[in-house]
Amino acid sequence: MTKLIAPSVLAADFANIQRDIEMLNTSEADWIHIDVMDGVFVPNISFGMPVIKAMKHHAKKTMDVHLMIVDPDRYIETFKSVGADILTVHYEACTHLHRTLQAIKAAGMQAGVALNPHTPISVLEDVIKDIDLVCIMSVNPGFGGQSFIENTYKKVIQLKDLIEKSGASTKIEIDGGVTDKNAHQLVAAGADVLVAGSFVFKAENPIETIKNLKALANS
Repeated sequence: MTKLIAPSVLAADFANIQRDIEMLNTSEADWIHIDVMDGVFVPNISFGMPVIKAMKHHAKKTMDVHLMIVDPDRYIETFKSVGADILTVHYEACTHLHRTLQAIKAAGMQAGVALNPHTPISVLEDVIKDIDLVCIMSVNPGFGGQSFIENTYKKVIQLKDLIEKSGASTKIEIDGGVTDKNAHQLVAAGADVLVAGSFVFKAENPIETIKNLKALANS
């Protein structure tokens, strides 16, 4: 399976978000990763629904929406209506995770679960076959530009093992500190989707950077 690149618009130029979305449309990026932060679950606040709806108006790629918010169940239908194709909730924010996953799928989206760096893979054993995407946080959620946590490789290997033993078709996504220095090792460990924010948008040539990262992930 081709490994996917999902640039995170958290690192885009918010004053030129249409320009940056259109740049991603012309690039080899597969998905557009959108981090939604509420200032409660994480210290930062990012995009609300009107902004995501505006992005959808211009985006020609899959909208991969990552909710770093408390009580995500309240907003499942709303995020579908503003254009989310994949909706990822945090394990740590869901009291009834199985029910949340079913609600996301019933709304017509793929269902993802994100795990914070301190959360073990084992918490997903009973629901792995209900999850389309597991997002392993390789930094602490809430801010862009952080350094990659090395323990991530071990978690990817453990998750890949769980997916294979369960006969699930879940994709593994890595979010945080992804660069050309760790992309190949992450894919070797079992990653399917690489989220890259600062590495892409702070580059001199983002389109070339995405192309090179995709080539490295699939080499």
